[in-house]
Amino acid sequence: MTNVSPSTPARAGSAAVPAGATVIADSVVATIAGIAAQSVPGVYGIGGGVARAVGAIRDAIGQTDRGQGVKVEVGERQVAVDVTLVAEYPMPLQQIAEGVRTAVYSAIETIVGMEVVEVAVTISNVHVPGDEDDEADAAAA
Repeated sequence: MTNVSPSTPARAGSAAVPAGATVIADSVVATIAGIAAQSVPGVYGIGGGVARAVGAIRDAIGQTDRGQGVKVEVGERQVAVDVTLVAEYPMPLQQIAEGVRTAVYSAIETIVGMEVVEVAVTISNVHVPGDEDDEADAAAA
């Protein structure tokens, strides 16, 4: 878990914010990064082969993990993110990676309030439209 802001003591006689700490779980940061990455045009899915297979099972039972395929290293004020994804063919892969970096940086800095020091993007596969129809036909046969 991550302590995003250290407790700040309230000064006597001031209208300061009450003292306390905010703790944000690493899984929450990973989920935010996953949602941001998934929103980028050209991203077919988040995660590699095994993560996507497990994700399909989770989706089937109604427990979607939006942080699948995302690893985060969270410090007190900074975070580094690794995203593994499947790209849509024929989208330019460097363009997708840059879009994911921009979306993840923006989401974490805006929503979580932490500085992002790095977003590493791994493209593990390329999805060709129509492949899922071929796979469904083969499974039915």
